[in-house]
Amino acid sequence: MSRRRPGTLLPRFLGLLFLTMAAGQLSALAGFRAILATYDFGGPPLLAVLLLAGELLAGGWLLFAPRQRPIVPAVIFAGTSVLWSLLAAQAFVRGLVVPNCGCFGIYLGQPLRWWVLLQDALLLNRAPRRRSRDAWSRRTVLLR
Repeated sequence: MSRRRPGTLLPRFLGLLFLTMAAGQLSALAGFRAILATYDFGGPPLLAVLLLAGELLAGGWLLFAPRQRPIVPAVIFAGTSVLWSLLAAQAFVRGLVVPNCGCFGIYLGQPLRWWVLLQDALLLNRAPRRRSRDAWSRRTVLLR
């Protein structure tokens, strides 16, 4: 029977989610950049690099080392989630038609609707959590 450290299930799940998102996006990079272009916000190549880097870094760290200096992957996780939320919110407010939100690249596409904004809000809600008892004790540590 394997022993699991308490409190690592959510970070590992979120890490797996981010890595799965990045895998779908990387497998069809041109399609992912085309999806980002429908948001009409910034340059799709830059957005693709920022989102992929954030998802790969935070996802890998949260999945494979959820207790190692949790502030670093949590900040990256929160920043990537904020970028996705900003993209969705500005497109929604501007009334843009986004046929595929792009979370998993060209796969598992869903149109940008209000529930995508709700999903983003729920994901962001998971970022700020308990206080740490280590060197970061005076600051909020994310995802721990």
